[in-house]
Amino acid sequence: MNQIRLGKLYGGHLGVWEKYQGLESWIFIVCWTLIFLFFFIIPVQSKEYDYINISNPYLNKTPVAVTEFKAFGGHQAEIDDGAHAMEILKNSLDFTGYLKVINSAAYLSNPAQTGIQLGQINFKDWTGIGADLLVTGGIEESQGQVKLKLRLFDTFNLKLLVGKVYTGSDSQIRQMIHMFCSEISHKLTGNWGVFNSKISFVSTIDGNKEIFICDFDGHNPKQLTHHKSISLSPAWSSDGQWIAYVSYARGKPDIYIKSLKKKPGFIVNNEGLNISPDWMPGKDILAATLSFSGNQEIYLLTKKGEIIKRITKSWGVNVSPKFSPDGKKLAFTSNRGGNPQIYVKNLETGDIKRITFEGRYNTSPAWSPDGKKMAYVGIDKNKINIFVTSLDSGSGKPVQLTMNTGDNEEPSWSPDGSLIVFTSSREGKIPRLFVMTAAGTDQRRLLRLKGKQSQPSWSGSTSSENI
Repeated sequence: MNQIRLGKLYGGHLGVWEKYQGLESWIFIVCWTLIFLFFFIIPVQSKEYDYINISNPYLNKTPVAVTEFKAFGGHQAEIDDGAHAMEILKNSLDFTGYLKVINSAAYLSNPAQTGIQLGQINFKDWTGIGADLLVTGGIEESQGQVKLKLRLFDTFNLKLLVGKVYTGSDSQIRQMIHMFCSEISHKLTGNWGVFNSKISFVSTIDGNKEIFICDFDGHNPKQLTHHKSISLSPAWSSDGQWIAYVSYARGKPDIYIKSLKKKPGFIVNNEGLNISPDWMPGKDILAATLSFSGNQEIYLLTKKGEIIKRITKSWGVNVSPKFSPDGKKLAFTSNRGGNPQIYVKNLETGDIKRITFEGRYNTSPAWSPDGKKMAYVGIDKNKINIFVTSLDSGSGKPVQLTMNTGDNEEPSWSPDGSLIVFTSSREGKIPRLFVMTAAGTDQRRLLRLKGKQSQPSWSGSTSSENI
């Protein structure tokens, strides 16, 4: 794939310093004196854009206007690709859950005609319709190569917040737009967002269950496994280069450790069950449930499947291990108290603490990326729903995120903690993938694939430079 070249926009221009010549010496001295006074003597106050708190359950969406892309060459390919890029941009920003793209019917001006740079924009046209933010874009295209010039403005402070130039092939427009969305997220929230993340999941095909991967928003689904059997429980390594999953390809549940870079993989095929893998953050170590000893216990394994250490030792079932974001704790589901409940073990001290107390059946723990919350699945009155509880105080009452919409299971957090992907049967009792904000709002379908989809797992994310 062709490499995307990245540039920056400074003050609305492409980093070009304009040189002025022919100044008289006394004008030169006066100008530099004023500059010195302005920057070094007179106190200057500047206001950075305040971070959006995406963990706030009462968050109001920030309105943003996304304008038509300016086609610098004016030919049809630029116009068409510019319209395509604008739609990707609008859909991606809407997907975040904390931004709301304003309907273009309300726009009072068109920067694609009047100019997309600072100094060419009448910001009153945008504050007048309630837009806190404005995104303008321009496109140049020649012989299959595309250059996108993208800017994010603070309309109230008349300020350029982000300016980038991306160059690549026309097939990379979606990727370039997502790089810019990552920059927007980093500027507004302090993290890189979801745009450089993937979701793995299980989908039925020809009567078999296989592992698939798609983009953060459900686009570009690709089949990863071809066992023509039952494959389950995909889990990402923290670097996004490996996926561990369970398959019955050999007649019983074994754990397959697969490289996405076509490196040799490994199989954990101990006697009995080998299920529910999860990766330790930042390390080539997995937790998994094995039953070769007769009981379902959780172990630590190397990437090659070699046993490092036994983690649990109790009667009953111990499954669904999930590492905390710092790798120091492990949540899991156990029926050691009589009914399935969620426990957390401190891997340094060995202490075990029960997390769930309400309801007789709680499972599928999922840590928030900051380690402060736990999403899980609870059964109450024969209804299966997703709950979230705070881990800070230890006494927080669980908050129910889904209700009255079929069965809802298998939550997985986005890398920035703003969204949760999950499985729901709300559309005709067939499980599908849905996504919602961390507060349970904006619940919507993620994929439009045939068959059944389940067991989503959201990968981590890096800076936009690494997309």
